Parts: sequence; C-alpha cells; structure tokens
Amino acid sequence: MELSTPDFVAQYDTRPNRLFLDYLIYPKEVMGTLLKSYLPSLIFTTIFLGVAVYFGYKKGKKLFYPSAQDYKTKLILFPLVAFLLFFGARSSLTSKRPINASNAVFSTDQLTNCVGLNSFYTVAFAAYSLKNEDNAAKMYGKMEANEAYDRVKKYMTASSQDFTDAALPLLHNQNPDSLREKPYNLVIFLQESLGAEYVGSLGGKPLTPNFDKLANEGLLFTNLYCTGTRSVRGIEAVVTGFLPSPSESVVKLSNSQSGFFTLAELLKDKGYDTSFIYGGSANFDNMASFFNGNGFENIVDEQDFDNDGKKYAFKGTWGYSDEDLATKANDYFKSQKNKPFFSLMFSTSNHEPFEFPDGRIKLFDKKKNTVNNAMKYADFSIGKFFELAKKEDYFKNTVFIVIADHNTRTYGKHLVPIKKFRIPALIIGPQVPKGEKYAKLSSQIDIPPTLLSMIGMKVQTPMPGRNIHDIKPETKGRAIMQFHDINAFRVEDQVVIMQPNKKPLQFKIENDSVLTPMKLDEELAKDALAHVTAASDLYKEKKYKVKK
Repeated sequence: MELSTPDFVAQYDTRPNRLFLDYLIYPKEVMGTLLKSYLPSLIFTTIFLGVAVYFGYKKGKKLFYPSAQDYKTKLILFPLVAFLLFFGARSSLTSKRPINASNAVFSTDQLTNCVGLNSFYTVAFAAYSLKNEDNAAKMYGKMEANEAYDRVKKYMTASSQDFTDAALPLLHNQNPDSLREKPYNLVIFLQESLGAEYVGSLGGKPLTPNFDKLANEGLLFTNLYCTGTRSVRGIEAVVTGFLPSPSESVVKLSNSQSGFFTLAELLKDKGYDTSFIYGGSANFDNMASFFNGNGFENIVDEQDFDNDGKKYAFKGTWGYSDEDLATKANDYFKSQKNKPFFSLMFSTSNHEPFEFPDGRIKLFDKKKNTVNNAMKYADFSIGKFFELAKKEDYFKNTVFIVIADHNTRTYGKHLVPIKKFRIPALIIGPQVPKGEKYAKLSSQIDIPPTLLSMIGMKVQTPMPGRNIHDIKPETKGRAIMQFHDINAFRVEDQVVIMQPNKKPLQFKIENDSVLTPMKLDEELAKDALAHVTAASDLYKEKKYKVKK
C-alpha cells in the first residue's frame, strides 16, 4: 500500500481513500491506464516486493517455525502484550471512541493531515465508513430536516408560492424565460477534466482556440465552480442538480437507481427522446444502471461504435476518441428528425493516459501524451462537433452547453483547493445572447435549472440550484464544493469548510488561492450544514423526484 501511495498522492493530493476502492472494480480501464502511465512504478513495486518475499522466506524461517521457548515467560508477558495491542489499536483509554482519521487533522492543508496516517489504514477506514454513506450529515453535525430545508430555500431563486408539495420539500414550479409552443432540444456536452486553467478565454493556457471562438457565439460562465473531483459528481450536478455531500455520488448509490429526478426523466415525460452517448463503456462508475433507471431511453457506448460497421479515428484505453463521439452524436441527432431530444454526451480523451489520434493538432508539449496536448485535442473535437452540427437542421432548434465535469487534478495547500474547482461552461443556442459573459459566482448545480429555463418549457422540479435568469443583481453568488470528505460552502469571498467530527472553519478568499482564517459566522455555518443535511434527507427519504 505504501508503494502505491506516491503515485496516488501525485494524482489526488491525498493518501489512498475511497477512490482506491472504487477503481478496483474496473480492471480493464484501470490496468490500461497503469500500464501506459505508471509502468516504471509497477516494475519497481514488483521487483521490490519480489526481493522482500525472497528474503522473508530465506531469513524468516525462525519466524515461521519458532523453536520451543519458556512458556512461563510467555504467560507472564501475555497480559502486558495484550494490553499494549489493545491500547495501540484503540489509541486511547480516556476517550469514548477509538482513534479515527479525524484525530490526525490539525492543519489547513489536506495532504499534511493524512501524511501521519498509513495507506492501509486510510483505505480500511474508507471501507468502514461506507456504512454511513446515507447519513452523511452526521459527519458534520445534526440539524432538523425542516430547518435545513428552510435554509436551503433561502439560496434558491424559487419564491415561497412556487413550492407545491410539503411531502417533497424542494419541489417547485419554474417558468421559462419565454414559453414556447415547441420547446428546444437540449444537448449537454460534458468534458472530462477540462479545468478553467486550460481554457484561454478564462485566463488559462492557450489550448482551446475552438472553445474561445465559440464563446463569441454564446453565453460564457467565467466564475463557475464544479461540485467535486469525480466524473460521477459532475454528472450528478448537471443531470440531476443534486446537492453534493460527503457520500458517494447518487449515480452510484442504491436508493437512487430508479425514481430519482433527472433531466432525462423530466423531458422523457414531455415526449423527448433521451440519450447518453459515450465513447467508452457505459457500465463504468455505474452510469448505465443509473441512466437506465432514471429516464435515459437510449444508451450509446463503445459497443455501438464497435458494431455499426463504420470506421472511426481512434480507440484508446478509455474508449473511442472525442472526434468519434462528435461524429456519432451528430448522426444520432440527425436521425431524430422532428422529434425533440435531450442528450448527454461525455468525452474521454482528456483522461490519463491522454491518448488521441495523430495529425489533428499542433502539439503544445513535445511529448505527445500529455495533459496539455489532450486538452488541445478535446478542444479540436468540440470544434468538430459544432462544425458538423451547424450543417444540420436540428442546430437551429437546440440549446447546447459545453461544460467540464471537474478539473484534471485537484490539489493545493488548503483543506479545499478552491482554485482547482473553477471550470468552463458555454451555452449556445437560439435566443442565447452572443458574446456575453456571466461573472457572478455560481455552482454546477445552477446549470440544469438555467438550461430548462432556456428551452422554453414550464416545469416542476426539486432542483435547489438557481436559474441565473431569476437571480437579482443584489443576490450574493454561491458555490458548493466536495473534496474527499471535506465540504466547502462559499458565498462570495467567504467560505465555510466542514470536516468530519470537527468544528467548522471560515476563511476569506483572495484570488481563489489565498485563504485567510477569520471568525466563524454561525449563521453561515448553519447554512453550510443545512445543504448537506438536506441532501442526506432527500436521498434517504426518497424525496428527490417529481410528483407524477
């Protein structure tokens, strides 16, 4: 476990945790990534363990076959040894509870807090903590559900008369910007790991000329923050609008595999064709199961690419390339003719080991398979998709959004590296203002309510996110971020950070990178806790749905 830790820390800025367990059930993709990106580490680990086993066998016979010893001495020492073993495992005789990972927390740096632990313990503790995944609010403190919902509603754009059902506390009516007799189609192009630091129009590296050009044709979010660090967390936010919590994403939780609100479930009931289009395996991270049970009628993944008889550009470790995804999706949308459709497209090429076809881009780095080059290729594929779509009839009747699921690596010297949560989002479509920028602090969960308002349909949803068109100028911006088991609730330049079994901390944020400690605002801390409590209650009591 310790030999695997340096590479895990380099990728996730923490010791092995729940992610380590999650990836074990996807050997095909994970082994492909390890062989192509971490081969030297695999070779070193194999040799090191081989040598250790050899010498253990040669020199350890006395350990395995001990000679007879004085049992009187053993009996005398046994009580002391037993006590030390018990004390060592429990780590305390005065506390009611034995040691857990939170006892190591003393710093405002996430990595520093886990260095004092060992990786076998952190993984074992993550496995033990799975039993609490539907009671996540208990990690941060208790709050009555009714109070939690009242506090969450303060941050929504729905007014008190919009809420429609006391049994479904967040269910409310939402009106569109302008009601359409035939609402627009909706396409979400979810980009793997495209952080703001890679987007030129957001002040990042010059890797996205196509995205930057398209920004002149739509509405660009310049101060948007993702809710987590995993793809399933991004899917949770943009497809369901659900609040992030220290539990696993609802995409993977058992109670949400059917009867859970999604845009697909809502729009399918309105007569839309609903689809998920992905170049990899839809079974990864339980996506297919969640989508099948929650409104996605058609799932198109690498098996469909394999079997359609067409020649595609490239297939790598994680599936078909982004430009192949663009081609496949465009063909699918054309086939819908006059039927309205909603689709989630999900890219793969940004994922390590960063594989993509030759000859598509001028390399940013000399070495081909790097994150910068993969980002540039992803941008090439975004440009190709819109080039294809603009030639088709469906384009003029469709609202598109290009948005990231999360950043490629989330790390930093703070408990929550907020700067690494900033992501791009660009909405293009009929009646969408061209070349405008939305600069108010906003969250990924604000995206689906906003999209529904733009397609021209009156709907009823339980989503707590904000429709940006209904936000008053004086309303403060808000974002919520989940980083491992730490939750950050940000309002403008103030952020409350909650850790398991610890008192909340508050910081003032400067340039997203400097967090200065300040006195805790008790009301803001309660609002932060309310959002996690509401998420737990909505999931556990199955209240996150639309009343039929």
